[in-house]
Amino acid sequence: MRIETVSTARSFGGVQGVYRHKSRETGTDMVFSVYLPPQAEAGPCPVVWFLSGLTCTHANVTEKGQFQRTCAELGLILVAPDTSPRGEGVSDDPEGAYDFGLGAGFYLDATQPPWAANYRMESYLVQELPDVLAANFPVDMAREAITGHSMGGHGALTLALKNPGRWRSVSAFAPISSPMRCPWGEKALAGYLGRDEAAWRRYDATALIEDGARLDHLLVDQGEADGVLKTQLKPELLAQACEAAGIPLTLRMQPGYDHSYYFVSTFMADHLRWHAERLAGPASGS
Repeated sequence: MRIETVSTARSFGGVQGVYRHKSRETGTDMVFSVYLPPQAEAGPCPVVWFLSGLTCTHANVTEKGQFQRTCAELGLILVAPDTSPRGEGVSDDPEGAYDFGLGAGFYLDATQPPWAANYRMESYLVQELPDVLAANFPVDMAREAITGHSMGGHGALTLALKNPGRWRSVSAFAPISSPMRCPWGEKALAGYLGRDEAAWRRYDATALIEDGARLDHLLVDQGEADGVLKTQLKPELLAQACEAAGIPLTLRMQPGYDHSYYFVSTFMADHLRWHAERLAGPASGS
């Protein structure tokens, strides 16, 4: 569980760090960021996972998300992993497209060659990185929440739906609500998983809910001026599935907001406060 410290910086009384480790799941070095609030000096703190979108790394939300002040106030640790494996020998989109391959891991375990060799982001996030965190940081792994943006919103929703009880709360910013029914998702699912659409349903939040998966509650923010709202995101499909399943969904359509981190950072504090309410309770072992 050895990690390398890439950088640290003081922020709102806490520490924003970037770290690297050798992943057994992806077979590559993986970089992630961790914000430790001041409260972490006294003992374990609850954890919020943030999964980023297409083309992103840990750096996008770390540098643009504007979460540090609120995490310091609420005593939350925020973890931002990368969006895909990277490095020499890791396969990329043969045409160099932004929506597949490097930076576009879709938080799944690929089954098709050559992707299956390294693209194991689901196992990395569910099994490996939590152990790395527990071994190196004052994290209360009994109190975890998860959120994400766009492709990362898709990841947050599907991981939470497939691992009931693991995360106490889940939210999303402009998630890809049904990858099976949008160009981004159709390309990724076919490439990573093959043409059997039955396998795709395990990585589609709307389909998972239709197939019986449940969440206790869900918060989603979506910009009405988002350029890919109708073609790629389709929150109405998620809303319909939640309504049919009786899942309490707060879907906030935000007038004038686009798909950028200006949008994400505007509502970041709302999401963190929402998660903090649901993470309230005794720390593990106390």
